[in-house]
Amino acid sequence: MNKAIPKEKIILGLDPGTNVMGYGVVSIKDSAVQLLQFGVIQLSKYEGHELKLKKIFDRVLTLLDEFHPDEVALEAPFYGKNIQSMLKLGRAQGVAMSAALYREIPIIEYAPKKVKQSVTGNGNASKEQVARMLMTIFDLKEKPRLLDATDALAVALCHHYQNGAGKSKKKSWDAFLKENPHRIKRSTTK
Repeated sequence: MNKAIPKEKIILGLDPGTNVMGYGVVSIKDSAVQLLQFGVIQLSKYEGHELKLKKIFDRVLTLLDEFHPDEVALEAPFYGKNIQSMLKLGRAQGVAMSAALYREIPIIEYAPKKVKQSVTGNGNASKEQVARMLMTIFDLKEKPRLLDATDALAVALCHHYQNGAGKSKKKSWDAFLKENPHRIKRSTTK
């Protein structure tokens, strides 16, 4: 009797930025989510927007070649009042998308509110609330200095949740709690 070997799925989450760009890589095997790596790409040290865009392209290609993700999830730019900032952010996102398309990896975008809703249950959650939830989910000991890294990790997790990781939020949290009873912190106050 042959048992099917569960296929691993790897998702690269990106939080595009022009000074700091976050990335997060997760592996999904069966219903288990494992953190492979997360961090930031520092871009502020490069003079000129075109050099920053080249660095984004090169670094995203390096991540793609290192982790061989099945899909890339990006946070869509939010609408702000500064048009120049929006244009630069859109270019950064476009270059990251181009790198994934260059390697023929499917991409999908998620609105910031959708990402926050998926991870915390609150579409208006702060970056700090998202980071704290991810610290719990992935059993991280300390919060990263730059929250662009946890934002990108949240995008990857959001993509996983949106693609059938439990049909309802209640089901997926119930499953998480059953699979991870050691992560539940009991309140000692009355």
